[in-house]
Amino acid sequence: MAEAAPQQLSLPSGLLELCALLGAPRDSLRGPEQVAQKKGGRNLSSLNPEVLSVFVPPFVCKEDSQAAGAGCATLNKARRRSLRKKREKPKAEHGKGFPGDPKVLDAEDVSIPNDVDLLALPQLCFPGGMCVASEPQEDHIHFLVLTDVCGNRTYGVVGQFYRPLQDGHCFYNGKVHWAPSRQTVGAAGCFAPFAVCVISRHPYFTALKDCLSCLLTHLKLCKDFEVDDHIKDFAAKLSLIPSPPPGPLHLIFNMKPLQVVFPSRVDPESPIIDFDLHLPLLCFKPEKVLQILTCMLTERRIVFFSSDWALLTLVAQCFLAFLHPLQWQHTLVPILSGQMLDFVMAPTSFLMGCHLDHFEEVSKEADGLILINIDSGSITCSRSLDGNVGIPDVPLLAAQTFVQRIQGLQLHQELELVHLGSSTDLQEGRERTRAWQQRLNCQIQQIALQLLVSIFREVKNHLNYEHRVFNSEEFLKTRAPGDQQFYKQVLDTYMFHSFLKARLSRKLDAFAQMELRTQSEEDRLNGMFASPRRPTVEKMASRKSTPLHAGHRRMVVSMPNLRDIVVLEPPPRNASLRNFDPSDAPSSRAVLDVAPRSVWTFKIPEVHFPLVGQCVHAYYDDFVSLLSRAMDFLAPDNSVLLARYVYLRGLVHLMQGKLLSALSDFQNLYKTDVRIFPTDLVKRTVEALSGPERAQAERMPELRRLISEVVDKPREATKADDHVKNFELPRKHMQLDDFVRRIQESGIVTDAHIITRLFEALTVGHQKQIDPETFKDFYTCWKETEAEAQEVNLPLSVMEHLDKNECVYKLSRSVKTNRGVGKIAMTQKRLFLLTEGWPGYVEISTFRNIEEVRSTTVAFLLLRIPTLKIKMVSKKEVFEANLKTECDLWHLMVKEMWAGKKLADDHKDPQYVQQALTNVLLMDAVVGTLQSPGAIYAASKLSHFDKMKNEMPMAVPKTTSETLKHKINPSAGETFPQAIDVLLYTPGHLDPAEKVEDAHPKLWCALNEGKVIVFDASSWTVYQHCFKVGTSKLNCMVMAEPSQVWVGSEDSIIYIINVHSMSCNKQLTDHRASITGLVGQDGRQAPSSEVYSCSADGTVLAWNVSTLRVNSRFQLPRGGLSSMRLHDGRLWCCTSDSIIVMTTNGFLRQELKIEENFRATCTSFLSFQLMPEQKQLWAVWTGHSEVGVWSLEDLGRPPQRIPLQDCSGVSCMIRVKKQIWVGARGLSQGRVKGKIYVIDAERKTVEKELVAHADMVTTLCSAEDRYVLSGSGREEGKIAIWKVE
Repeated sequence: MAEAAPQQLSLPSGLLELCALLGAPRDSLRGPEQVAQKKGGRNLSSLNPEVLSVFVPPFVCKEDSQAAGAGCATLNKARRRSLRKKREKPKAEHGKGFPGDPKVLDAEDVSIPNDVDLLALPQLCFPGGMCVASEPQEDHIHFLVLTDVCGNRTYGVVGQFYRPLQDGHCFYNGKVHWAPSRQTVGAAGCFAPFAVCVISRHPYFTALKDCLSCLLTHLKLCKDFEVDDHIKDFAAKLSLIPSPPPGPLHLIFNMKPLQVVFPSRVDPESPIIDFDLHLPLLCFKPEKVLQILTCMLTERRIVFFSSDWALLTLVAQCFLAFLHPLQWQHTLVPILSGQMLDFVMAPTSFLMGCHLDHFEEVSKEADGLILINIDSGSITCSRSLDGNVGIPDVPLLAAQTFVQRIQGLQLHQELELVHLGSSTDLQEGRERTRAWQQRLNCQIQQIALQLLVSIFREVKNHLNYEHRVFNSEEFLKTRAPGDQQFYKQVLDTYMFHSFLKARLSRKLDAFAQMELRTQSEEDRLNGMFASPRRPTVEKMASRKSTPLHAGHRRMVVSMPNLRDIVVLEPPPRNASLRNFDPSDAPSSRAVLDVAPRSVWTFKIPEVHFPLVGQCVHAYYDDFVSLLSRAMDFLAPDNSVLLARYVYLRGLVHLMQGKLLSALSDFQNLYKTDVRIFPTDLVKRTVEALSGPERAQAERMPELRRLISEVVDKPREATKADDHVKNFELPRKHMQLDDFVRRIQESGIVTDAHIITRLFEALTVGHQKQIDPETFKDFYTCWKETEAEAQEVNLPLSVMEHLDKNECVYKLSRSVKTNRGVGKIAMTQKRLFLLTEGWPGYVEISTFRNIEEVRSTTVAFLLLRIPTLKIKMVSKKEVFEANLKTECDLWHLMVKEMWAGKKLADDHKDPQYVQQALTNVLLMDAVVGTLQSPGAIYAASKLSHFDKMKNEMPMAVPKTTSETLKHKINPSAGETFPQAIDVLLYTPGHLDPAEKVEDAHPKLWCALNEGKVIVFDASSWTVYQHCFKVGTSKLNCMVMAEPSQVWVGSEDSIIYIINVHSMSCNKQLTDHRASITGLVGQDGRQAPSSEVYSCSADGTVLAWNVSTLRVNSRFQLPRGGLSSMRLHDGRLWCCTSDSIIVMTTNGFLRQELKIEENFRATCTSFLSFQLMPEQKQLWAVWTGHSEVGVWSLEDLGRPPQRIPLQDCSGVSCMIRVKKQIWVGARGLSQGRVKGKIYVIDAERKTVEKELVAHADMVTTLCSAEDRYVLSGSGREEGKIAIWKVE
């Protein structure tokens, strides 16, 4: 039976898509009338340009490829549409033998790229018209951007040059055509214009300009019949140059006489920058630059004007680069010829460019345009029918900072070269200029990105990630009045909508990375707590322009001394306008001093001619040889550069038809940099494999896994939801589930348990559903209270008594108290009286100091006035306030805050205070919404912590309280708590190349579905918000080296996280089952040169950390491998029914099996620890509440059993000093809790029984043997920090 033919593989294009020669038709230069008109004149008549020759890769015919190497038949380009030229084609002359020219124009041999319109190309290559010149003219270069109907862009570089006609002939399609004689033309001479246009999918404007400059030099010296040959050779060279992959590797090609550099993009999401980003800064003042950026952000109809065609495209591209990662999604035509001016009448948003000669015409004919004169640096608006063409101002702080930083740039290279000697080598001078331009481009990109971050930083405060909602109305309310118009226009754009999609998808793009790098300490704290927004005392003080001289928090490298850490009282998220304070804002110098990325170069081999199959394959062989040699000389730890070499070699192997070699190279990208893995190309390559090749690939484990990853899995994947909703009030009655979703979308609160209690409060005495009017009243009441809080303005004399992070959450009416008349104020820490008259501060009590709260009445004449009484621990005097109608509400609120503070102190968890604050403010909103006699009873449904205090004992066991130091909540702001799957502590270290924050110790926390959160362990603040490594459960972590954390996943992949960039760019895919263990060479969770990994199927691999290669591997006799330890050169492996001791080469040395009586209960080993000093092995089993201890000298001896009291199941265990800490679930005060048993290894007795969590303890890790960190299940989802004694 005949074998099915493989699919044809469409290879990635090189730098060249198409090269064309353009000029005037020969007939227009042959008439005697035109010659007479030219004679002795300077103003020569206009000609109509047309395409004379087209050169499209591949330039080696199919037969040559097949003769040169087998297997190339499937490697030809996929056929694209052909364009047959309407005019008569010249016929080839058999005697001439010019290489390949007449064939180039035949429709059967030339297929034009879909996105190139040859009919429009002549106008764009000669946008100012085409005239024969009477004098020699300089070469001119300009640039094009071509967009197809699908929005895909290609880029063109056009080189115009002139050739004399006095010799009596010119060239057309490689054939000589004789023109009038020299005597007819006369002494004045005649010079015909021509243009060479290079079309590429990449904006290599500077590189292709250099290439064209080299070509034009050759064209001026060659004979007419040789021109097409030179252009074809030139196009063939460019077609063989691959586009460099994203990253630090630039390609160099010798175009003779210039060495041309093709730069790479910084990362896969970034644009290629191969032009001078400072051009707009030379043409416009910084304020004008901001205006132009505003026009683009608001998606106006923009037209650039200049007398220089080249500037139009370059300046437009610069502004597009300034907006990155935001993208202009509308029409982009930076050059319009005179025949295309009607394009500016388009009603939709666009960005176009015209010659300055058309300025008056365009401004009169078109309405509502933004007209930008590059030559004069001015911006004007054409008349508008609705009069709405004003350009709003950029927010003040962002504008001031941008202007300050731009003014600090050095835009003139001459000033930097004054003190240097003159370069005597052309290449040296070009390299010096390129390095200077690269540094300047980097600085400008940083400044532009910081501008965007400053403008849009607080958008995240109004996003609901769970339901993908943006509350634009509330966001606008937080903007300053002068900024309202700017944001209103920006928020309605397609560009901003795409920006929201990226934010809601938590995309770690350039914006997100810059936002993280520049966030303040307050922003870091905001990541820890989900509390209502209120201005802090520090913000109030900044409004008064009185800086607070707060001491800087001491930053340490080792673990903090947790005895000195008090329960944090973090500020809420600030939604008000940031006030500009130069002392607080990062200086422009801090940004500009950031060194540009390190760059390497690779020189592409020479291309030999004539261009036949043998020469092309020799070129590819040289390319592979040079790449392999460069890889051999590369340092093992330079995986970034190695990935680029591997990528390029894979591309060249594809060009050679060596599909399996190409797939092997691409597979290695998993270990070097998975970001540049070409998924679509690999999938097409796999589909193009022949039957024998596919069978051979299936026999290779690495390729078999690769094929499974790129071909099989994507079919199962569903398209990610990327919609964005704007928050709207409901219009229908809501049941509980719908109400929970609506409240979460509103941004009021996200915790589903709190919203359920709110639902109960709003439906007391009614049917269990919320009508739209009640929801609207509640929402309005909440937002009005929030707005009133923004207006609170405490006197400086009062703020001196408060902490800088305190916020006023509630103010009473003016009431009479036993300490004077005034308003009672509530912060997250205390109650105080804001006295009337001369505003003063009277301390009532901190919540920690309250002993009793009562609501009572006092007699006044014939009335009984409701009064709140608060008794303090440290004062005999009872505070009394005649709160009247507010008394019952304040009674509820103070008791809730008191109970929340008590819980926070007992459990060392500041989250309780934040939850109590949320409960209190919801009570206030419920009372304001209902305004009925039953409103207080309804509000009491939200009195959660006060009920906990009354209904059950709150006392934390003394041992637990003394050992527990702090709790943190990785699930803050989430809808539900999430289980802690793995914890890893990494010690701090000082590296001069790092930021100070990078040197701090860190706590790595793995949540469900591959989520990882990183905490700064010196302050327990969020260092890196949630990012994902895969989508499966994570099982284990290890710090393989100071810059790498390895994470083992349920999906059988080991993900490698770079601790500096907080990105996962490498994967190890050699396992075939769930990764269950990772251990360093010394057996501890510490950096080492070799890491061992194990998977559930019993496979053990030893990895070289530097090269990421497998040093050795072996298979256990049975599966069920759950964990592994390394001790004394032996690997101790825990399986379901035994603990096996293996050599690192895979030889069995000992085995400890589960006893027969345990097998009957279907139990299995769960975890184990080695105590070498005591020569003991400690282990626990599933379903048992005891620990077994074996002697390492005789594993056959029955173990000593240590029972765990009130334990219903063990989950994990670790060794700390001479102690064993066992995580479990058990009873405490009649309730099931997560417990930790601390066992003395010498005495084999339980020293401590700690009530750790409300749910099972899921994981334990040690921090420098000074602290133990425990994670809990999904019912609580918190991390507890315990002191080790």
